Amino acid sequence: MSITDSGAFIREVKKAPQIFYTIHYSCQSLYDDNEGLSPRITSIAITHYATGQAVSFSTHSIAEELRIGREDVLGNFDAVELQLLTGFYQFVRDRRDKYWVHWNMRNLTYGFEHLEHRYRALGGRDASVIPVERRLNLNDLLADRYGSDYAHHPKMKSLMELNGGVPRHFLEGKEEIQAFENKEFIRMHNSTLSKVGFLNSTIRKMVTGKLRTASRGFGVALDRIFEGRSAKAIALVGALIGIGVGVWQCILWFKDV
Repeated sequence: MSITDSGAFIREVKKAPQIFYTIHYSCQSLYDDNEGLSPRITSIAITHYATGQAVSFSTHSIAEELRIGREDVLGNFDAVELQLLTGFYQFVRDRRDKYWVHWNMRNLTYGFEHLEHRYRALGGRDASVIPVERRLNLNDLLADRYGSDYAHHPKMKSLMELNGGVPRHFLEGKEEIQAFENKEFIRMHNSTLSKVGFLNSTIRKMVTGKLRTASRGFGVALDRIFEGRSAKAIALVGALIGIGVGVWQCILWFKDV
């Protein structure tokens, strides 16, 4: 099944939650202030939606496995990054047919193509590419359901503030970059985990109608009452017909009295 809108997404999550994964990653600066031509990947976090179990690929854990000390990580980052991405693609290999829910991972600057490019640039071969139609941008799905003004910019952080507050490990992009440069690898990775956890939580609230947004309007109010747009329309028409019939019956009754 191809998921093309938020209604289809919600129906499919309810029907088969086990086929959905959420993913987020961190990297160096997205601008031209890196030593290389493309930003290095510093951490990837994945959560299985149905079980809430997280799998992660992080700088500090890979460096430890390769017996590279903290002070030597940046000088040996080619080996660390290649191992990180190799582990990621091994995990993806048997799950390419699942749905991968992400936050604006849409191009070579920041996205699945960026991960593939870094893997190839480091000498990796045969990346287990996730088909484009299996990649679902949660930001777009939320905009489809609640309108483009569902949260103020930056949307992820604003949506967090509307739904229980910003997680304590959350770092903004510039803060993650600084944490990496300061060799605070665990702090950086905890931020990535907090974001992928938030994506999972957002889907759950979206599916159950409990997600709080900044959107206003009649359509959004109905979204919080009914599960789908077709259901909203049918229920609204039914309610109006019911009211009309009730009024007409009252008029006839009073005429007969």
